[in-house]
Amino acid sequence: MTAIDVTSHPPDQTPDSQTPVARTGRRLAFRYTPWLFMAPAIIFFVLYVVIPIGRSMVLSLYKWDGLGEKLFIGFDNYRALFHDPQFYTALVNNFWWLVFFLLSVPMGLAIALFLNQTVFGIRLIKSLFFFPFVISQVVVGMVFSWFYEPNFGLLGHIYRWFGAEPIALLADDRFVTFGIIFAGLWPQTAYTMILYLTGLNSLRPELIEAARIDGAKRFKLFWHVILPQLRPASFIAVVVTVIGALRSFDMVSVMTKGGPYGSSTVLAYYMYETALSEYGYRMGYGAAIAVILFLIMMVYISYFVYRMTKNERGM
Repeated sequence: MTAIDVTSHPPDQTPDSQTPVARTGRRLAFRYTPWLFMAPAIIFFVLYVVIPIGRSMVLSLYKWDGLGEKLFIGFDNYRALFHDPQFYTALVNNFWWLVFFLLSVPMGLAIALFLNQTVFGIRLIKSLFFFPFVISQVVVGMVFSWFYEPNFGLLGHIYRWFGAEPIALLADDRFVTFGIIFAGLWPQTAYTMILYLTGLNSLRPELIEAARIDGAKRFKLFWHVILPQLRPASFIAVVVTVIGALRSFDMVSVMTKGGPYGSSTVLAYYMYETALSEYGYRMGYGAAIAVILFLIMMVYISYFVYRMTKNERGM
């Protein structure tokens, strides 16, 4: 009776020893497995982003009150839009939002550099700077509405301390847009600060040490060594800030509702006011505003993606 060798092992299944069918199966698995994991996100993106954008573009070619029959009018909504003075007011206000909102990027970087140090109590200070990001935009708008109130608001008291007459900032069409933008800068700066703090924690210390050995100090060290490593964080910060500036709605709605006399309205709020408020129910006209806003966003985002891709290829 022969003994069975229990220590024997199956033949080595290396890729070279596999059959052509097995090798083809492995290649297909490597090719399609990532798509299988991304499929749920792609499906949701198509259902809730791509299709609504396409339906909005189609709706912009119709005259519709939301209840009755749709009437195809072609590009008449766009022709009326470009002769609408309120549309140009909203467009100019969005331009100011974009210009001043981008200040949150260097401000967030400066605060992140200040907080990126190990001293006593720095965690408490970080939490205070982080606080504006976690509260609702509606709450921020209400707080600044009280702050700007000329009779009992803090800004009115500051004016009186200096012997000046308080200004009703939110009732003055010259300053109301800039007052709302300043309120929006508070949480946006906190967000960009968080992005840069994350980027500063992932810096390569060997590059910084090598630059210091070569004699780089302060500004040169920051400009030539630290800032290039923060390029991904800067890209995300700029893109998110641009999107936030162009889709600004909640702060305007809470603080002024587009007033006084429509002087502080922006494209997103004008779209809502035209299509869904008691003044409108012009769904096709509101969809045309939404399409214009989408195209403006795509121009800015495509430009930043192009610049980022070009810089990555040049590295």
